[in-house]
This record gives sequence, C-alpha cells and structure tokens, in this order.
Amino acid sequence: MSEFAIKDEFLLDGEPVKIISGALHYFRVVPEYWRDRLEKLKAMGCNTVETYVPWNGHEPKKGKFNFQGIYNIAEFISIAQDLDLWVIVRPSPYICAEWEFGGLPAWLLKDENMRIRCHYEPFLRHVDDYFQVLFEQLVPLQVNHGGPIIMMQVENEYGGYGNDKKYLRAIANMMLEKGCVVPLVTSDGPWHDMLENGSIPELAFPTVNCGSNLKAHFKKLKELNNGTGPLMVMEFWIGWFDAWGDTEHHTRDEKSAAQELKDILELGHVNFYMFHGGTNFGFMSGANYYEKLLPDTTSYDYDAPLTEWGDTTPKYEAFKQVISQTSKLPKVNFSTEIIKKDYGKILYKNRVSLFATLDSMAESIYSDYTMPMEKLDQNYGYVLYRTNIGKKREIEDFRLIHANDRAHIYINQELTFTKYDLELPVKESFELTAEENILDILVENMGRVNYSIKMEEQRKGIKNGVVINGAYQSEWQHYSLPLDNIEMVDFNKDFKEGSAAFHQFQFEIEEIGDTFLDFQGWGKGVAFVNGFNIGRFWEIGPQTKLYIPGPLLKKGMNEIVLFETEGVYRDEIYLTDKPGY
Repeated sequence: MSEFAIKDEFLLDGEPVKIISGALHYFRVVPEYWRDRLEKLKAMGCNTVETYVPWNGHEPKKGKFNFQGIYNIAEFISIAQDLDLWVIVRPSPYICAEWEFGGLPAWLLKDENMRIRCHYEPFLRHVDDYFQVLFEQLVPLQVNHGGPIIMMQVENEYGGYGNDKKYLRAIANMMLEKGCVVPLVTSDGPWHDMLENGSIPELAFPTVNCGSNLKAHFKKLKELNNGTGPLMVMEFWIGWFDAWGDTEHHTRDEKSAAQELKDILELGHVNFYMFHGGTNFGFMSGANYYEKLLPDTTSYDYDAPLTEWGDTTPKYEAFKQVISQTSKLPKVNFSTEIIKKDYGKILYKNRVSLFATLDSMAESIYSDYTMPMEKLDQNYGYVLYRTNIGKKREIEDFRLIHANDRAHIYINQELTFTKYDLELPVKESFELTAEENILDILVENMGRVNYSIKMEEQRKGIKNGVVINGAYQSEWQHYSLPLDNIEMVDFNKDFKEGSAAFHQFQFEIEEIGDTFLDFQGWGKGVAFVNGFNIGRFWEIGPQTKLYIPGPLLKKGMNEIVLFETEGVYRDEIYLTDKPGY
C-alpha cells in the first residue's frame, strides 16, 4: 500500500515524484489494443496515464450500468498497473472531451426542467446514483488500496461554464463520501475568470489546461495557489480536433510543442492531451456551437504523438527526446502484433430503402404533437416523423420549430429539401400535387454540444413542432432509429433511388488486420462492421476514411453495412491499408 500526497511537491510515500502523463481514453480504443497503446505511452517516457470516464457510456439508460467491453475501466486500469504506470482518473459527471454531450447521459434531458452542472438537486441525485456504482469500480484501484490511481479530478474545466462553488463542493464531497482517498484536483483554462471560477482549493488542488505560453500561465496558477504546491498542466494541448466541414486536418508542428514541453518540465508536471486520441465510435462524437453547429469527426486523431490507429509519429520521437533529458527512458517490449491490410474493392450485395424496411427497424409511437428524441427514450441516431398533411394545395409557410440538427423532408417519400442547423426554422414554400400527401421528416442527431453555454439546449429531433401554413400540424407517428438493431434491416425489400438507404457489403478474409474504409463517393451516414457502429462519414470532410481496428473483423465472412441518407452512393467500397485524410 502507498500514499500519494500534494504538498510543496507531488509525493509518493513521502518522496517527490515527477508526473509525466498522457491522456488515453479507454472508450476510444478497442480493448484488444489497450495494452499496445499503454506500452507505447510508457516507451515515450510517461510514468502515468490519464483518462476521462464517460457517464453516458457507463449508464446509457437510467439505472442500467455497463462496465463491459470497451467500457471495462477496471480492466484498463489493471493493465496500466501491470505496466507500472500510475493513473489519473477524471470521473465526470462532465468530461467535455469532444464527446457526446460532454459525457452527460442524454436521458437527463427527458426531464424538461433539468438543469445540468449546477447545484440542482435532481441533477445531483442522478450523479450520486451513478457515483455509487462507479466508485465501486474505482475505490479498490487507488494507491492506498494497492492500485495505481494517484489522483482524481472534480468535474472538468468548470470555470469555463459557471462559478457555482456550491455545486463543485457537492461533487467533491460526493466523491469523498463514495471512498475517494487520493488527492482531488481541478483543471481549468488560465483565461478570464476561469481558474478562479473553477477552483475549490480547500478541497481540490488547482491545475491548468493550455497549449502554449506555459511560463506565463504557470505564473498565474502559482498566484492562485499562493505560491505553494507543484505546478501541473493537466491538459497540455499538443494538437487539436476536427469538425466536419473544416478545410483540413488540424496539426501542430512537433518543434513548437517540444519547446513548450521543455518549459513545462523545467517548472512542473505534465499530462499530454492527447497522447493517443483514438476514435469516436458509434454516435459518440460531440459538437461545438458558437455562431453555428460544428459537429466533430469520427476520427479523434488529435495530431497526437500516437495516431488514431496507433502508429508513432515525429511528435512522439520529439517528446521522447525531451523527456529523456529529464527521466531515464524504460525499455519496453511491444507485445501486440498489429498489421495493416488492403482488402481492396468490395462490391455491394444488397441495398434497401429506409422507407421499405422501416417497420422492421422500429415500431411507430403516436402523439398528437412531435416529441423530441429524449421523450421517446432514445439517446442517439435518427427519428422519422410521419403525418398526413392532406389535399393538394400551396404550402406557403413550412417551418420546423425548435428542432436539432439536420432534417430531410419527404413528401410521399420523395425528397423535397434538406435543412441543417440554422436553416431549420427558416420558412419554406412548396406545392402539394397529389390528392393525399404524407409528410416524412428524417431528423438526425449530429452529436450533442459538449462545451459551453449551449449544453442545456441539446434536445434532439423536433421539440415544439412543425408549422404548415402558419399553424402547428398535429397527429404524428414517430419511428425511433438509434440503429442499434442493424441486424433487423430487411434487404429483401425494395430500393428507391434518392432515398435514405442501407447498403450491404460482404467479404471473406483469411488474415485479420487493421484497415481503412475509404468513403469517397458516398454522401453522409454511418457505417457498421459486423454489427459494430464504427462511426459517421460525410463527404464534406476533412476525414475521408474510417478506421477499422482488426479485432472488429473475423476470419471468414464479414459484413459492412452503410446507412446513407443523401442518396449519394457507389456500387463498391474500398478497404485500404493507407490511413489518412
């Protein structure tokens, strides 16, 4: 058993230690590769791994907990301990992380009165229920109990959201009550009032998040700490993330980052954000919202020292060189053999329109008025809204009121137009030419905003309703499409050009390796490999390929299904061994 303490320095059993840590999120890496990524972290010279904990991954439905597979946090931490790495845990409720809703579970928003990230009792009760179960996993893994966890963080970058110290103290005390015995920390940006807003120094030690000008930011942190205690960058931003529609993949040169690292290590301690970004599998990529919606790409490569697919980079070597001047580098034998495979061109086998297989995918739910996704007990994916809008006539005022994020509007299953973000409430006009007209609206959740003040406005689908010629339309059928039942797609049904559709590909392999799905020539949608949702694709880039880790494949027959919503598709896909943007 050991004891980790924060005094004038970080102390392990009374001896000063230098924390050189890297962020690696277990939930963005297939479990079969956890050990490989952690070995490479250690080989670069890190003695610690840091990870967030996504509440929405561990409690996807209220009271239904998941600590298996990619969410087996205890196994991840145990592997770190096997490699003699310490662990810093940032256990939510909020993590940001460019992750869906900043890690908050979408089901919170079913409560129309819900307030998040503040001292609101219903929110705190949900956090308490979650912590009760989460800390059963974490408590035995603290250094005091023979595990590798040396620190835990209270909330995350709270100073960029609010200054409710009563809330922060409630979260900190909740963690202590649940059995946290290692030191608590907070982390915030050094700008404006962020450090002051987010700090509770009587309960948690403040640290700073930034990517440059470290000496000046350390000075501000030192002033906040009254000149005492160690200096730590909890998030040293060595790259950045991408949003769909960005002109190019964000990068940062290794020379400037390495120089900043030298400055940090001369004065204090570091956690690289990210050491290894990984992948936003499924529908779990988040979004930012300032003047407009900016949903994040499936790749969370982050231009990190280790690529999304686990290769070392020049930045890795540059950091390794800097760290070697401070610490002796360990010798690490990499235990996981990973190869890349070019499986070539694969022709489609079947395709079917969403409308044709809708009844096999979802049961209709009736309501007089439109319900948002959360009221349908749905977290992610799509909702199809259907109603009869009557006889032929001119529609001069068509609007979606309080809708998020992207909508395809069909009249009698013919695409009429597509609306996105700021366009959704804009008035449209069109003519109904049939004797009877069925309106279908397919609404996509592009990822809930994960940062700043827009977070409480993240109910997806259509909240208030649909205006037809100045009046709200009533009598709606709702079809929830979280696409967690892809095996229910009926490929024996019809395919119609120009409609949202499922496209099936099958291929046989003898050797398993990592590969990359090149989606150029396809419109927009989501891809499934042997039933596993590997994430979104979109022709606007900058991402052009989806990473498929080898463990998702199997010897023999494999299946890929693309759900594409724009009617832009090809008869083939390509699986290549060449990664990139």
